[in-house]
Amino acid sequence: MSLPRALRPFAHREYRVLISALAVSIFGSGMWAVAMVYQVIHLGGGPLELSLVAAAGSVGLVAFVLAGGIAADRFPQRLLIIGVEGANLGVIASISGLALTGWLQLWHVAAGAFVLGVGAAFFYPAYSAILPRILPPGDLLAANGMEGTMRPMLQQAAGPAAAGIIVAALSPSHAVTGVAACHLLAFVILNFLGQHALDAPGNGEEAAPGQAAAGEEPGRASFFRDLREGISYTLQTPWLLWTLLWACISVLFLIGPIEVLLPFVVRDQLHGDSRMFGFLLAVMGLGSALASLITASFRLPRRYLTVMMVSWGTGTLPLAAVGMIDSFWLLASAVFIFGATGSVGMVIWGTLLQRRVPAYLLGRVSSLDFFVSLALMPVSMALAGPAAEVFPIWAIFLFAGGVCPVMAVVAMLAAKMPTDEIAHPLDRRHDFSVDAEVSN
Repeated sequence: MSLPRALRPFAHREYRVLISALAVSIFGSGMWAVAMVYQVIHLGGGPLELSLVAAAGSVGLVAFVLAGGIAADRFPQRLLIIGVEGANLGVIASISGLALTGWLQLWHVAAGAFVLGVGAAFFYPAYSAILPRILPPGDLLAANGMEGTMRPMLQQAAGPAAAGIIVAALSPSHAVTGVAACHLLAFVILNFLGQHALDAPGNGEEAAPGQAAAGEEPGRASFFRDLREGISYTLQTPWLLWTLLWACISVLFLIGPIEVLLPFVVRDQLHGDSRMFGFLLAVMGLGSALASLITASFRLPRRYLTVMMVSWGTGTLPLAAVGMIDSFWLLASAVFIFGATGSVGMVIWGTLLQRRVPAYLLGRVSSLDFFVSLALMPVSMALAGPAAEVFPIWAIFLFAGGVCPVMAVVAMLAAKMPTDEIAHPLDRRHDFSVDAEVSN
């Protein structure tokens, strides 16, 4: 019996264990986003205190994400993932216990948020690096699509909704206890990952010429040598470098307007309130989830770099008109398209990292990708407000939505992506073997 392409990764036991734990963990992360807010408020905190707690998590993430990538290449990814989930459990359980006994203080929540940020910095490079070790190449697109489908549904919708219900019915401390229960379950599930097959650093493949084997390189290399090696590889790989440069520009010009200025578009142009803004974000998440699932259901495109950049570039065009739209349904359509096309590109991008980056560098390159987004998000949000004092909002969205497609074309030409993808075909050669594995 042949499984649908999007479900083929589930034919592999280790993937079933990993994705089950990830689903529970990101559901808990969604709960924490709401539980943390109301726990701070319950302790007497206001906007300043809430900002400090949120910033503590971001600082932990940004400060350690490059170290997390190096760790993913040096140490067994299975142990890193289990260790991070265990640390998450310990932190949230401690906050829950302090809250239920009445001893919790604001600095406890801030410290916990910092540790959770550090944990995420180590978790995601290790997760990205472990997938090629437990799945055949032909199933990686489906696995990345499954994560892209699951994350907005659980972390942006179901988790926050569950926490909101618990806070309203009981208290913020009970919601935090629910988060701890999620991390406990995820930790238990992760311990069913196969030990012998996954505890060696790297994936067992040979390193590039001139490099030591995956199991030997980490022991001799210093932290900064490892980091330089990852940066050097990125700078010398045009498709990778120019995609990251495009990501820098898109994060810088798009995140701030969406996060900071879109609520004012809703208020001033549509005469809506926070409910309408929340619904628009939900529509964007729905587009992201559906597009991820659809992408996971097909083969990796032969013109994979072109499809990726065209999806990202054209998907930002509707945002150019956001500042001039006075119809809710037109605005909802614009953010739906943006969410959907963004996810198509992200699913392909994650798969390309796992397929084309050498295994012994995958953790570091993944962390560099993560770092680029994380570092520029707060910059974009900090600039959006002052920019709106100087320029009209419609002009800001017009510029942001227009510059990204232009830069996508520039990136494609500068990196010679159409030529590169033909010279490095992917996926097709693996599909027949994958079909045989999942069919009787």
